[in-house]
Amino acid sequence: MTRTPLRPLASILAARRDGENPDAIERANLAARHEADRDAQRQRAEGRLLVLGVAFLCAFAMVGVRMGALAASEPVEPKSAASGAQIVAARADITDRNGRILATNLTTHSLYVQPHQLIDPERSAKELVKIFPDLDEERLIRQFTGKRKFIWIKRRISPEQQQAVFDIGDPGLLFGPREMRLYPNGAIGAHVLGGAGYGREGVSSAEVIGVAGIEKALDEELRDPGRGDVPLTLAMDLTVQAAVERVLDGGMRLMNAKGAAAVLMDVHTGEVLSLASLPDFDPNDRPRPLTEGDQAESPLFNRAVQGLYELGSTFKIFAVAQGIDERLVSGSTWIDTTGPLKWGRHKIRDFRDHGPAMTVEDIIVESSNIGTARVAMMIGPERQQTFLNNLGFFAPTPVELIEAPGAKPLLPKKWSEIHTMTVSYGHGISASPLHLATAYASLLNGGYKVTPTLLKRDTPVLGPRIVSENTSRQARSMLRKVVTEGTASLGEVAGYHVAGKTGTADKPKPQGGYYDDKVIATFATVFPANDPKYVLVVTLDEPVDTTGKKPRRTAGWTAVPVAAEVIRRVAPLLGLAPDTTAGVTLARN
Repeated sequence: MTRTPLRPLASILAARRDGENPDAIERANLAARHEADRDAQRQRAEGRLLVLGVAFLCAFAMVGVRMGALAASEPVEPKSAASGAQIVAARADITDRNGRILATNLTTHSLYVQPHQLIDPERSAKELVKIFPDLDEERLIRQFTGKRKFIWIKRRISPEQQQAVFDIGDPGLLFGPREMRLYPNGAIGAHVLGGAGYGREGVSSAEVIGVAGIEKALDEELRDPGRGDVPLTLAMDLTVQAAVERVLDGGMRLMNAKGAAAVLMDVHTGEVLSLASLPDFDPNDRPRPLTEGDQAESPLFNRAVQGLYELGSTFKIFAVAQGIDERLVSGSTWIDTTGPLKWGRHKIRDFRDHGPAMTVEDIIVESSNIGTARVAMMIGPERQQTFLNNLGFFAPTPVELIEAPGAKPLLPKKWSEIHTMTVSYGHGISASPLHLATAYASLLNGGYKVTPTLLKRDTPVLGPRIVSENTSRQARSMLRKVVTEGTASLGEVAGYHVAGKTGTADKPKPQGGYYDDKVIATFATVFPANDPKYVLVVTLDEPVDTTGKKPRRTAGWTAVPVAAEVIRRVAPLLGLAPDTTAGVTLARN
């Protein structure tokens, strides 16, 4: 901008020439300059006011839009901002097949201390020890008077304990809300459910995670927020499970056994309606794992799934069924049972002498090791392995338990002819009771492979055919005679046509060899034999029946009567009406 001088020379000279006052020219120019400055300042002020007005208009418009959005939205509780990932405490319920609660969440509180807010640390420590006797008073005092600013006291407390702590009246004792896992039925189904604990923890919440059993195996599914209120439904029947555990516990004590297991399975769907292992535990107060010694001695050990045992003569029906299915023998084929059967330096003997020859059916009824071994030799090692593999004995059971993948059957390193013979009567191969129940279901349901599951199924899921319908029917007939005429006569339950096979195997020593006076006794049974619905396997660890003149350890005297009592209790609960039209033949013990 060009600035005009106040006293331009030309104007001054002209004014002097005309006799005018030159100072008037300066005053006029100065006034014009001031007027121009005022106009410029007014324009700047007007521009600033316009910009400020537009800013206020935009601000009020944004406030109005936000107020309108809030008015049109659903009301929700405000959430405080926090750094880090959010802790999701929600976990779906677990129910039995009839909708009864097996596991659920319960709102509780944790107890923590901020020592710098404590008014009387020593008094607070003394009062806390009165409420929680497991706390150490001296240690609490050291912690409360130290430099720490946060101390966990209890991860979860009862409402009564919370009130007692509140009555202490010290502002440094604080509570945090959280969810805890509750098992309202205590120890019932403990090895199926497993248990839950806390993962990530905060003051106001804690992550509930599975630590064992189905809680851990299906942890992600149970924690999925998308499930909403939909529970996880198991195949287990709570009433049946309770009855099985009660009978099994009584049988274990009566037979002086150190442990027991039972599996009850639907032969058509593979659903496990009951799975029990004793000793057991309460998942609400889960014990710590053993830090030394044999883990099989711990109540946490699931004998039905993790326990790998030589299951003895229960395997004989597999060799005979394969021989029949491959048309190598029939039920009436005579087999040489002269003993002992020698293979190199090995000798195979029967529990008692059965004579020079027996039919294949009698081999099962009378439980001949020699006869079964000879049938197995007709089959051969390769075909025997293929058949047992199809029944599931070469891999862990695919059941929904975190412990299951580690329970792979123990097989011979080199499957020679002697192993073919010993495996045929259940020695030299170790499997779990769940393996055995699955194999019996697949063999006896008409010959279709089933897959065991702890989840409820609405329809059968049958796999490939294992044996023909005719072979399956003959196998059931033979097993029925084991109960009516053979080694399992104590297993008869009036009206339910029980069929099954006993198995007594010497218990192996940890350092090698076998004990002379310790056995694993097993009874694998199907009922009703004429229209199979369920398979039951009962296994006792080191049983001894002392009711007779001499101690008796065989399955016919130990596992069989326990299984019979289980069937007597649970068959009505399963909706099976007894057949009162058929007569019952009781055989010798």
